[in-house]
Formats: sequence, C-alpha cells, structure tokens
Amino acid sequence: MEIRKAVKEDLPELLTIYNEAIRTLTATFDLKEQSLEERQAWFDQHGENYPLIIAEIDNQIAGYCSLSPYRPKAAYAYTAELSIYLSSKFRGRGIGKQLIKEILEKAKQLHFHTIIAIITGGNASSVKLHERFGFKYVGCIKEAGLKFGEWQDVCFYQFMVEASDPLDA
Repeated sequence: MEIRKAVKEDLPELLTIYNEAIRTLTATFDLKEQSLEERQAWFDQHGENYPLIIAEIDNQIAGYCSLSPYRPKAAYAYTAELSIYLSSKFRGRGIGKQLIKEILEKAKQLHFHTIIAIITGGNASSVKLHERFGFKYVGCIKEAGLKFGEWQDVCFYQFMVEASDPLDA
C-alpha cells in the first residue's frame, strides 16, 4: 500500500468512493450523487494547508483522508475537520488506520491545534478507529439530519495535536 498526496487524475476514483458512500452510508449527509465538476470544486479546496491523501493498492484507490477548514472565521485557523472514506472493497484491512496516522502527522507539521471528526451516531467502527488515535467524544447533536428515512445524530470527536504553539512558529 502506498499513501500519497491526491492529484487531479485521482478525481474519478475519489468520486466513485464518495458516491458509493452517499448511496449506502450515513457517513455523509449528501443525498444525491455528485458530479465530477462538483467533486473538482471540493478537490480544489485542498492543498498544502489542507491536505488530501489517498491509499493506493495495486494501482487502485482504496480510500482517502483529508483535512478541511472547520469553520470559515479567522479564529478557527488552527482547527481542521478530518474526513475519511474507504471503498467498500477495501474496508477492514487497516487502511483507515494508516490514513489517519498520516493525516495527523501532517496536521502536526502544519501547526494545527485541534482536529475535529464529525461522526454519524451509530457508526461504531468509525468511533473505534478515531478513539484508537486519541480522539475524545465532546458532544452530540441529536437528529441533525434526515437520511434513509431516519433521523441521524452527529457526534463530535476532538483530537488535540501535540505540536509546538503556532504562535511560536
């Protein structure tokens, strides 16, 4: 398995993984599949300050992980939101662990202070994965979204990055 920075040529496979999640999982609250153009806009929001990495196995993208701005206001500059999606063909193989390990290292290098993971209620495997890295449960918004005809809770998990103070950088 190779973990590397995502490039534009990866977009079709990233779109396939995300659209599969839209159709089958509550991990995203998108309700309709996205187009390549919509996913391009998402891709363009990532770069040096907000990395997007992929796990590749036998020239196939098994999953991806990213850091995104948590909120647009300036005071949130040292907080990022983590997202991770795996192809159903590759789940349960430890790929998520490798992706999160790598993205948290990048978060440290980029001087982020805290990383937020927003996990839909009932997603025990995602909770277990994040807790393995030290994410702590910090709260839940009940029935925040309606997907697959059921109200979904969103639970917030927080990871405090052990890095030098960005004010000293």
